[in-house]
Formats: sequence, C-alpha cells, structure tokens
Amino acid sequence: MLNKPLYDQMQTLGLRGMARAFERQQANVALSDLGFDERFAALLDQEQLERANYRYAQRLRWAKLPLQNACIEDIDQRTPRGLDKRTLAQLTDLHWIDQHLNLLIVGPTGVGKSYLASALAHHACKHEISVRYLRLPRLVDELVKADALRRKSQLFKHLAKAQLLVIDDFGLTPLADTHQRDLLELLEDRYDRSATIVTSQLPIDRWHSYLGDPTLADAILDRLVHNAHRIVLKGESMRARRGQSSESKGVGKGGEDPKID
Repeated sequence: MLNKPLYDQMQTLGLRGMARAFERQQANVALSDLGFDERFAALLDQEQLERANYRYAQRLRWAKLPLQNACIEDIDQRTPRGLDKRTLAQLTDLHWIDQHLNLLIVGPTGVGKSYLASALAHHACKHEISVRYLRLPRLVDELVKADALRRKSQLFKHLAKAQLLVIDDFGLTPLADTHQRDLLELLEDRYDRSATIVTSQLPIDRWHSYLGDPTLADAILDRLVHNAHRIVLKGESMRARRGQSSESKGVGKGGEDPKID
C-alpha cells in the first residue's frame, strides 16, 4: 500500500504530528469524501499544533516553576488582598514583559505571592515567552556551584536569555557581599533587555537596609525598583484560612491550598 511509505516518509522528515493525523485520516472513512486541499490543510494544522505544544512543554520544563498548574483563572479575587481585576488584567496582557519592565510582589507569608508569580510565568510560557524561576537561596547555590566550576559567566548568560526571570523569596536569608555583586551583575545583564519578577516578604522600603552595603544596594535597586510595577498583597495567611476551614469541616489539619504561596 502507498499509505505506509507516505507515513514513514513523514516520520523520517520529523513531521510526526502530520504522520499521526494522516494515520487517523486513513482510519476514518467519513473523511474520504474531503478534497485533497481540505485533508492536506488538516494535516498541516495538526503538525503546527503539535510543534506549538512541544515548544510550550519545553518552555515549561526550562522554567522549572514550583507550581506547574498555577494559572491566572484560578487566582482568588474574592478575598480582599490588594489585587484588583484591573491590575491583574494589565499584567496578563504581558506588554510589561515586551517593555522590559519588572514586577515586584510583596506581602506577608501565605497571601499568594509565589502563586501569582507562577501563574503569570505560566501564562507567559503559553505565549511563547521564555521563563526561568529560582528562589533566591537556590540562585545563590547555583552561583556558588558555578563559581567552583569556573562557569559563572555561563550561568549569567544562561539566565540573561530568559525573557522573564522569577526570583522568589527575596530577603528571606542574608545575602553576602559576593552574592550581592553577582545579583547586581545579573540585573545589569537584564536591565532594559528583559523582565524580572521578584517576590518578597520584606516591604520594598526595607530592601535597601536588607542589602546592607549602601553602594551595592543603590545599584541593585536602581536596576530593579525604578522601572517596576508593584503589587502589595495583604491580609491573613490563606494557608491558615484553609486550615481553619478544613478543621471546621472535620477534614483535619495540614490541608494546604495548592493555589497559595
């Protein structure tokens, strides 16, 4: 049969989506009445869809988001937290990433900072934007490892390629002078070239004192804060609310809402 060689050729050429669609067409008698143009267009559509899905999956793997299922639609807007619909709409249009702006998300633990950052990052991945997520302590570990292997410049280049970088838990642990200089170099590479999301429990007006060295603090914040959108989340921990709700329903303690930070 001629169908098998055609299928094999598609596979050899890397047209796997088209090959699978071709196989389905052969098995579906109802499609035999379609003209060549319609059937071929359907094959091309399937190939394009599979390639887009593959690239999306690759971006998600590279992003290494802690909350792979975080999505904009699941963000809780019923609880007053300082996140209004207008602000969320401005962020989800992703123009701020095209404009190489930053986003700073601050607030106490449990109010949804990490979830919001992950949801926006996931949304960016869907729109063909490259993303990389790192908690600040993990970023420090990566820098130490790269320094030991004399590959720090490669790490900087790697992170600079991300159109959106997420730095979670900024200010959670002390940052040595060496790592402050590394952070400055990283932000310098990204300044006016790409976008960065930073989440922190520390209010922004305390970041300068957290960094300590006035000169380094001025340089870091100049590249991070002055061209940034700001979201200040507030309210009690949503984890605590979830735990109280579960306890009252007899579910027991320890339940954690996957939609929160």
